[in-house]
Amino acid sequence: MMRFLRLAGPGVLAMLQLAGVASAQTTTTQPAPPQATAPQPAAPEATTPKTETFGKWSTIVDEVKTGEDVRKTCAASTAFLDANGTSGTLTLAISNGDVLPPNGYPSLIIALRNKDLPTGENIPAVFGDDKGKVKVTVSADIGDQWMVNNKAETTLAVLRAMRRAGALDVAFANAPVATISMDGFTKAYRSLGASCGFPTTDVAP
Repeated sequence: MMRFLRLAGPGVLAMLQLAGVASAQTTTTQPAPPQATAPQPAAPEATTPKTETFGKWSTIVDEVKTGEDVRKTCAASTAFLDANGTSGTLTLAISNGDVLPPNGYPSLIIALRNKDLPTGENIPAVFGDDKGKVKVTVSADIGDQWMVNNKAETTLAVLRAMRRAGALDVAFANAPVATISMDGFTKAYRSLGASCGFPTTDVAP
């Protein structure tokens, strides 16, 4: 949707400008007096996203200069295969405009096309390994993306489990989702903190 709007925007603007000229030509017989134009605010300036790879995790930092500040969106993601061989991703995302750790933590999203998994609100979920499990709830408005209900204490517990585990087992309402490699997670999380300006010692000392 955003891509369509960006592509359509200049064309729509040009049409409005042409329509304004045509209207002025049909309703005015004398040149209009010159009018002072107010200075326009600078358009947001986007830069090329920065990407890095840490083991099986990748990070991306998208930076936009608004003229007043620099807004950064930082994400870390890893791909996995479920038991049926279907590919999915586990992603952490946070912006420097969000509530930052230790008061809030990145959103955790699992994307996977599996119609057998439950959808709706507050689905019980478990993240962990043989050394410990963390119980949370997830929500899914559509059938291929589940977001952990982001409460600071439970999200922190999941992130610590991700830091500890070599591979993370995930289940929704007792339905196995996948076992996801955590190779590179610690460095990827530290990179998010360095990029978006938050401490990481409570997760990845």
